This record gives sequence, C-alpha cells and structure tokens, in this order.
Amino acid sequence: MTTHPHHLQLTTVDTQDSVRIEAHGNLDHDSAGLLLKEVTAQLAARPAMTDLHLHFTDLGTVDSMGLSTLLMIGRRANAAGVQLHLDDRPTRLDRLLRLTGTLDHLTAPPR
Repeated sequence: MTTHPHHLQLTTVDTQDSVRIEAHGNLDHDSAGLLLKEVTAQLAARPAMTDLHLHFTDLGTVDSMGLSTLLMIGRRANAAGVQLHLDDRPTRLDRLLRLTGTLDHLTAPPR
C-alpha cells in the first residue's frame, strides 16, 4: 500500500456556534471534494453556526479545483449566513487568492 504524504487530511473541531476545520496536505483535483463534503455536512448539521474557520497552516499545493472548491464553500457559507474565515494561510495560498481577486470575496460578511 502506497501512502501519499500530501493527501488531504481534515481535523474538525466544533463549538456551539462555530466550526474549525484544519486542512493538512494538498487541496487539489484529487482531494478538494473531501473538504467540500465536510464543510457541507457541517453547515447542514449546524443551522445556528455563525462562523466557519478553515485553517491552512499545513496546506500544500492548491490547484484550480482547490480554488473552485473554496469559491463553492464561500457561496454555501454565504447562503447559510455563516462568516467564512481563511486562517493561517501560507504565502502561496494568499498569493493565489490575491492574484485571482478572490480573498476579499471569500471573506466578506454574509449577505
């Protein structure tokens, strides 16, 4: 059995009104669905949630599917009235979000 050292692993910590999901590994075509599935499940299970924190301290690469997934998460959080926080962004993710003009869009207060 081969283990991929950069495969995405998630750790979810929840409180009464917020959820923190820590992402470890790559957010790419092969793994982005895992993050989207976890976020979607948390939003559905916690209708009173006010804040969703995605922690990216140990994030590897992010490809176009990873960016697309973050945009989908932003839309779902906004629709649920949940504030999305992208915490502990590594430089490469911060640069990608700024280059594509999506950082402010993703972290704007829900409408």
